[in-house]
Amino acid sequence: MKHFPGTPGTLIGLLLRISQCVFAAGSIASMATTPSFFNFTAFCYLIASMGLQVIWSFVLALLDAYALLGKKVLHNPVLVSLFVVGDWVTATLSLAAASASAGITVLYFSDLGHCNFGHECQKYQISVGLAYMSWVTIATSSLIMLWLLAAG
Repeated sequence: MKHFPGTPGTLIGLLLRISQCVFAAGSIASMATTPSFFNFTAFCYLIASMGLQVIWSFVLALLDAYALLGKKVLHNPVLVSLFVVGDWVTATLSLAAASASAGITVLYFSDLGHCNFGHECQKYQISVGLAYMSWVTIATSSLIMLWLLAAG
């Protein structure tokens, strides 16, 4: 398998995983600090999806850090296939959750003319923005993993 930036066990791969984890955790924190997010199913779905993203990214960041410290190569085809499937599943869930939450946020913030929840709407927007940023990084990782698997 080829060795290029973003593959497992590289510094860029580790940075991608850490940024996925940080953006997803920020999205959860922003949404969970609002008192009425649980009234909207899309927001609950966003928290569940970002929670899965945090766990997946954190575990893979630990694996990348272990590989970097031990100077090991993580290009086993079975392991890369697992990364590809996991990345694509979490990317799909993250995009769906961010899009659903963005729809609700736009409905309440823009389409209704004003937000009845005051400061909460800004937190909703921040949470959705961070969820999309997390999705961009997971999509990048998933494409790199697919490219690595195809190049193998």
